[in-house]
Amino acid sequence: MPKKNTKFIFVMGGVLSGLGKGIATSSIGKLLQSRGFSVSCMKIDPYINVDAGTMNPTEHGEVFVTKDGIETDQDIGNYERFLGIELTGENYMTQGLVWKTVIEKERNLEFGGKCVEVVPHIPEEVIRRIKKVGNKKEVDFVMIEIGGTVGEYQNFIFLEAARMMKLKMPEQVMFIMVSYLPIPSKIGEMKTKPTQTAVRTLNSAGIQPDFILTRSTKPIDNKRKEKISIFCSVLSEDVISSEDVANIYEVPLNYQTQGLDKRILKKFNINMAGQDMKDWKKKLDSIKSIRKRVKIAMVGKYFSTGSFTLSDSYISVIEAMKHAAWYNKVKPEFTWIDAEDFEKKKLDISALAEYDGIVVPGGFGARGVEGIIMAIRYARENKIPYLGLCYGMQLATIEFARNVAKLAKAHTTEIDKKNKYPVIDIMEEQKKNLDMDDYGGTMRLGNYPCSLISGTKAQKAYAENNILERHRHRYEFNNKYKSKLEKAGLVISGINKKQNLVEIIELPNHPFFIASQFHPEFKSNLLAPHPLFREFVKAAVK
Repeated sequence: MPKKNTKFIFVMGGVLSGLGKGIATSSIGKLLQSRGFSVSCMKIDPYINVDAGTMNPTEHGEVFVTKDGIETDQDIGNYERFLGIELTGENYMTQGLVWKTVIEKERNLEFGGKCVEVVPHIPEEVIRRIKKVGNKKEVDFVMIEIGGTVGEYQNFIFLEAARMMKLKMPEQVMFIMVSYLPIPSKIGEMKTKPTQTAVRTLNSAGIQPDFILTRSTKPIDNKRKEKISIFCSVLSEDVISSEDVANIYEVPLNYQTQGLDKRILKKFNINMAGQDMKDWKKKLDSIKSIRKRVKIAMVGKYFSTGSFTLSDSYISVIEAMKHAAWYNKVKPEFTWIDAEDFEKKKLDISALAEYDGIVVPGGFGARGVEGIIMAIRYARENKIPYLGLCYGMQLATIEFARNVAKLAKAHTTEIDKKNKYPVIDIMEEQKKNLDMDDYGGTMRLGNYPCSLISGTKAQKAYAENNILERHRHRYEFNNKYKSKLEKAGLVISGINKKQNLVEIIELPNHPFFIASQFHPEFKSNLLAPHPLFREFVKAAVK
């Protein structure tokens, strides 16, 4: 059982997906944290995938990697950025993982001969995982975000788990629904009926929300608050306006103004502690006064889904860039460039001249690679600040090998297994995984140490010699070409000594040209921008 005083707050969505449940969860957690409470967050995904690593980023969004190497939903990244904490695999579960665990227990005779049923055994496994996080002595609140939308049968099991917890621990469990209030353009009036229907659907699962957060383009008025109160059986003051904001980091302050955190603590009969949001408010006030802009080109391939641009594929990169830009007192202006447009001549490479900096984020596979290499070459030759992340480091190595070290058609064995100059090659320990088609959760994942070479730009950026960064890759810099590339002018500025793995490369006679095998974007937050992003933006501003 969890500690007697641990509180569990479930956050669920109504009407449609994509409402920002993760931001709501993070914001509430931030307010509770600012009152001196220790907060942990969990995300439940309704997918049968065991983890997020096998999900298409253009459909599901970015894969965020925890320090212990679990591939998770992007909302784990939101929790970390808002709360300034590091979470682990215990803070994430999918439907697939839960069912897999129950089936494995059944195979191991851990149910003692019982007939294993969907209910209660699947919800009980969900509850076990939630209580495991809540049972840590330092945790006062556990925020649990249930993915999807109420009414979908995919997440019914998780709603059932929440209902069962409320039944057994009524004083420790609370429910918050994030719902949508549309304003049809031809009507011009905010409509509450979809939210009423969503709440009744939630009621059919045995759950009554304590709070309703109303997502809309405009603040909710008192008339509609009262309407929702009457039809959804919540107090009017527990209907919280959650209108669109220019900056997601304003959401906690919006909730604070409406007294959401005070209402939560009152319902839990917890004495009100003092609150400290000074640094948060100070940072947001400084952002509002910024006028100067910096233009950043994001060159990649996971941008499009039909006719729409899906920036969620690189949400951590975007947020890390914002943190760094605001630190440098500029506003980032992003342009998404599909690398295939360079290959197909839809866009001339010289179009990159108008940008202050070029970023190539992570990725896999052959599509768009030659276009990305063209962009990297343009950044190198025209002295445009460049930041490469994971694949962006590997492709920068290939570009340098081809065009500076004169290793004609050098490539990665990920794309060309028989290449004459495989400057990027499969990691030795990964060969067995590929031979056995063992792809899920088997990459080099999570935190690994990196030693920085004194005097390099990377070392000066970090202002320390040894760092820990998160990884997600199977291919690496091929050390057989290390000496040749260094003689041609490439600087190896960070290495993993244990595996003799090149972690960071840079160019000396360039305003800023740094690329890392790891993903620095995973360790940036509003009040502590990542040093590589910070220095990249600084160079771009110049």
